[in-house]
Amino acid sequence: MIKNLLKQTGAGLRVLLVFTVLLGVVYPLGVWAVSRIPGLHDNAEGSLVTANGQVVGSSLIGIDPVPADPAHDPYFHTRPSATGDPSVSGGSNKGGFNSDLVAAVEDRRAAIAQREGVSPDAVPADAVTASGSGLDPTISVAYADLQVPRVARNTGLTEDRVRRLVEANTTGHGIGVPGVNVLELNLAVQSAGAH
Repeated sequence: MIKNLLKQTGAGLRVLLVFTVLLGVVYPLGVWAVSRIPGLHDNAEGSLVTANGQVVGSSLIGIDPVPADPAHDPYFHTRPSATGDPSVSGGSNKGGFNSDLVAAVEDRRAAIAQREGVSPDAVPADAVTASGSGLDPTISVAYADLQVPRVARNTGLTEDRVRRLVEANTTGHGIGVPGVNVLELNLAVQSAGAH
């Protein structure tokens, strides 16, 4: 019986060693090697966006920009985060009729209407409703259009120029409709304002 137990223990240790090497060394190195194949590298590194040779974010993660002076806000804004903290991802799990959620949506609607100088009825749904992750990189074209006058006013660009930048950064990757990548749009506006 002891001989059989030692034999099984030895076999178990050999299997442990083999799988440790395979799954702890060979597999991770294989995945890393595949990620170096041309065309896959950018996706493997997090779809990083660079400006002036510096990484400024990811095209897959939306972080709401914070203006230095809220009275002169030159940025397009993303959808709100349910957590209220852009470094944390997650939804609220609150139902559509939850009184806290309804109050939060109405507060957001009033704040955005005030920031954009429009009636609360003009604020699109994606401007006031948080996504499941809170990190959506895109907003609807309607929400981008709502922000155009403020961005134009605070950057010195014409509204027509800002609308063309919105159009140039509109893709098919939105919330069921074409979406505008906020990071890339803000970089385009920043670049256009520098000229």
